[in-house]
Amino acid sequence: MKFATTVLLTSAIWTTSALAAPRAGFGVPPKAPGDKNGALAAEQSTSADIEYGYNWAGVIHTTPPATGTYTAASATFTVPEPTATDDSSGGKQGASAWVGIDGGTYRNAILQAGVDFYVEGGTKNYDAWYEWYPAYSNDFNLSISAGDIVIVKVVSSSPSQGVAILENESSGQSATQTLSADPSTATLGGQNVEWMVEDYQSGSSDVALVNFNKVKFTGVQAETSDGQKIGTDGATIYDIQQNGDVLTNVTIISDTEFDVSYEAAQ
Repeated sequence: MKFATTVLLTSAIWTTSALAAPRAGFGVPPKAPGDKNGALAAEQSTSADIEYGYNWAGVIHTTPPATGTYTAASATFTVPEPTATDDSSGGKQGASAWVGIDGGTYRNAILQAGVDFYVEGGTKNYDAWYEWYPAYSNDFNLSISAGDIVIVKVVSSSPSQGVAILENESSGQSATQTLSADPSTATLGGQNVEWMVEDYQSGSSDVALVNFNKVKFTGVQAETSDGQKIGTDGATIYDIQQNGDVLTNVTIISDTEFDVSYEAAQ
């Protein structure tokens, strides 16, 4: 990514921060969940827990099955066209869609890859990227445009080795990057998998969440060390809440599909 990211989750997941391209992952010491935005609400759904955080919207498994750990996560989505909101004042607005292993309740490392979409100076921009926190992220050498259908997958072959793969089905381009823990102590635990649309920070300032309309995740799948394949069932939903406004709406469609929709502040 091109940006820094601050993540505020609920009582189970502490506030963390990630720097991007250079993006340094969850590098800022954690705060208590209410420090940034006051107490966060949580509610129950018949299909999944719904919780609110500062800048993650999507689906996360916060614990692995009893018989294994998470070793892969993948999904397909269509890159949205970002639209600046009325209160932009000409500044940067953005969001990022990605898949990852760890980084939620397990913050020692995170293996993730995805696509940024943002508006800056009236120009719409798109970047495909990969990262193994706490090392900096890098961009894939791929062209990305609004409407492109991309497949993203991250795989850990061991706690200290992994691969990030991004395929642009619309252009026929694909890229694969082998990564390793850097430093060597930044190993994965296989405790979390997530599929997210993320708001973020640039430097020390918050970037306004861009109007991305909707990101539809399909083919949602996690794999475990004992061969299980897991979708959205039993996962926790996160919606973005900032200054009392809920800015996203996550809708689970099936075990392999969900939508993240942008909601304008009231």
